[in-house]
Amino acid sequence: MPSPEGTHQVEVSPEDVGERLDRFLAEKLGGLSRNRVKPLVKEGQAFLDGEVITDPSRRVREGELYSITIPEAADPIPKPQDIPLDIVFEDEHLIVVNKPARMVVHPAAGNWSGTLVNALLYHCGDSLSGVGGVKRPGIVHRIDKETSGLMVVAKTDQAHQGLAALFEAHDIERTYRAIVWGRVYPTSGQIEKNIGRDPHNRKRMAVMESSGKTALTHYELEENFEDIACLVRCNLETGRTHQIRVHMAHIGHPLVGDPVYTRPKLSRTKSLPEARQNVIRKFPRQALHAQTLGFVHPVTDKPLKFEAEFPSDFKKLLAAFRGSNSAS
Repeated sequence: MPSPEGTHQVEVSPEDVGERLDRFLAEKLGGLSRNRVKPLVKEGQAFLDGEVITDPSRRVREGELYSITIPEAADPIPKPQDIPLDIVFEDEHLIVVNKPARMVVHPAAGNWSGTLVNALLYHCGDSLSGVGGVKRPGIVHRIDKETSGLMVVAKTDQAHQGLAALFEAHDIERTYRAIVWGRVYPTSGQIEKNIGRDPHNRKRMAVMESSGKTALTHYELEENFEDIACLVRCNLETGRTHQIRVHMAHIGHPLVGDPVYTRPKLSRTKSLPEARQNVIRKFPRQALHAQTLGFVHPVTDKPLKFEAEFPSDFKKLLAAFRGSNSAS
């Protein structure tokens, strides 16, 4: 595989005839996606016999000799920050991290620093070969700021392209654990309801009957806490914003601690000792943890599967519902 930076020459062989120029170049250059090559062609970085070619949809012909210049990856706008990371797996292509609750994934208004991206920029340093022409980690999925658990991030354009394809094909195993109010019934099932932006509150998502995007969540009861609440396992077929939170609230079992999709149901806990009530009342976030992540490595084809134990605040909440001594 050629180095992603510098000028490369590729000749059209008989089996390539009729292919789009951007797709042809991406395939010949290996670790670059067509979405990366296409703008380079438009910017005048591709040549045929010394003439600039700016049409990425041009059909290539046998014997044509193209050259393309891949510029050095630009420095990212987010700044690297020395923030500790719980790294579950890492190689030259990708990294799997166990994200703590209260960490934002990507810099945005109100959170320009202290994010997972800032931490990854510092940790990975020069091992980032450039995703989309920028030295940055490739974010292919996100979990909410207040949700803990596993995320996979690409370090190269090739891995980014491969992971994105896996997510698009729903070929990723993602299992979450959630503590929800009440006891789910039936004890297992699926929720297939479209999700879109709430027309009455743009900060919320909502189940949509005639619009929105397809969303499918499988759930299963794992442990019941006297019908006050229960621990459920949720497997995602799709990855919509707030999907589990919206779907569980829709069937009448919102997540404990969720400030957006439920009002506190602390009246349910009146029968519990005060110490246990206090732990539940003070839980500062939605009780959701991305526990299992499994996929086929997009470069090596090796099956990978990871599991992250509950963080300490989640364990303490579970103990409070179970009535064990560790809740105090």
